[in-house]
Amino acid sequence: MMKIDPSFVPKTPEEFKKCLADPMWRICSGALYKIIIKGDNDETNLVIPFKPNKSQIKLIKKMWHRNIILKARQLGFTTLACIVWLDTALFTANMRCGIIAQDDGAAKAIFRDKVKFAYLNLPPMLLSQMPLIKDAADELLFSHNNSSIRVATSMRSGTIHRLHISEFGKICAKYPDKAAEVITGSIPSVPINGIVIIESTAEGQDGDYYKMCQRAMRLRDQGTELNKKDYRFHFFPWWQEDGYKLDPQSVVISKKDHDYFDVVETKIKAVISLEQRAWYIATRDADFSGDDERMWQEYPSTEQEAFQQSSEGCWFKTQMAQTRKDGRICNIPLLSNIPCNTFWDIGNSDGTAIWVHQKVGMENRFIRFYESWGETYSHAASWLQSLGVVFGTHYLPHDADHVRQGKDTNKSPREMLEELMKGHKFETVARTETLIAGINQTRDIFNTLYFDETHCKEGIAHLDGYKKKWNNRAGCWSDDPCKTDGNSEAADALRQFAQGYKESVKHKPVKKAYVQHGWMG
Repeated sequence: MMKIDPSFVPKTPEEFKKCLADPMWRICSGALYKIIIKGDNDETNLVIPFKPNKSQIKLIKKMWHRNIILKARQLGFTTLACIVWLDTALFTANMRCGIIAQDDGAAKAIFRDKVKFAYLNLPPMLLSQMPLIKDAADELLFSHNNSSIRVATSMRSGTIHRLHISEFGKICAKYPDKAAEVITGSIPSVPINGIVIIESTAEGQDGDYYKMCQRAMRLRDQGTELNKKDYRFHFFPWWQEDGYKLDPQSVVISKKDHDYFDVVETKIKAVISLEQRAWYIATRDADFSGDDERMWQEYPSTEQEAFQQSSEGCWFKTQMAQTRKDGRICNIPLLSNIPCNTFWDIGNSDGTAIWVHQKVGMENRFIRFYESWGETYSHAASWLQSLGVVFGTHYLPHDADHVRQGKDTNKSPREMLEELMKGHKFETVARTETLIAGINQTRDIFNTLYFDETHCKEGIAHLDGYKKKWNNRAGCWSDDPCKTDGNSEAADALRQFAQGYKESVKHKPVKKAYVQHGWMG
């Protein structure tokens, strides 16, 4: 591959031919491709030559066969993919290049304003030499070399040599079925020597995008040599973007805000200037009504911060943020002289979740969390017995009294548990008038809740991710919870605490001998 300085301007047909043989010159010189810009800086001309910014250049230099990007907003990676894929299709024969967008509207806009616009605005000489044999609503097929570029919401059929998936975190959060289709259909269509780029802002601690990022980060942190199927992790924070600056004279930056930036500086080992701080605060207050969590998601300062908050549409977003701010997610000792209560969600065909709770003064401490799928009730009972504690009351959901048909006998979940845990006290929590009422009851008591950060780690993640179902027709979050992402069981179990817990009379100290024994009638 030839390497020509992108700033070189060819003056003869021979020089131009040599430049065209260098893909980096074609992409970075600004001589071939044009883009439409937003005009945030009052530009008079909204059509400019494409020249990659610092973040885009960094990605090009570190490109691997499989790439996953966690990023701040507006860094232009979809634009970069459109230009690079178009360039690949124009200058390499028999290539199939694809871009997956989060919905039909985004797909049409990307195809129209990025791909087709760049093609139609090629230098006239090149445009005449690279005619179309197919000009569809979502695809360009070139007659000179049989290569194509397509933008859609899914790509299952045929081979895709270059695939870019835009805002995959949002696809996972809003369209889990579509995300599953991308995972099972679109990505496998890329050959091992092809290139996949998955990019997104963060969308909470669940879904395929989150899991893929976590695995890629682990491989990086372990120093593992990647194979061609492994994803290389790329992180692009807001503070690396040169354009994210503002005159500090026009923005009030509080001491609390400065403290936040000072902490970030120690983590990133870099200086965040006053101009950068001013831009961040102005963006947070103007675009997101002062919501810190939205800034962590859309403009993360660190990798950990990006996934720190729940995604938009989560029921306990504000409550979990306040719990963290108050330091109520911490290491909590299990006290042997205080009985433990449990709060259950019992699934018929889905999962079972249990929170183990101790009341200490005004604090409601959740010290253990259990979840399982496809296991019998005896599995949960054995786990509880292994804790070696004394139990108070086991609170079951309203449907625990419903008789379920079994192989040999018909019994309710409560009856089955009472047989497994003889002598234990069970209580069935009455059903609320509406699910929303129960969720609001849970929100109301959140300021008394404490969670053990180690033994309740999975349960905490589920509370972060417990979200509303996305209504595709209305284009907004509905009032129904999402039941397909594995988070509702933990949230429903906690709801039994809000709806049914009754603080018993002052507990008598429990003798240690009984604690060691485990089960206690």
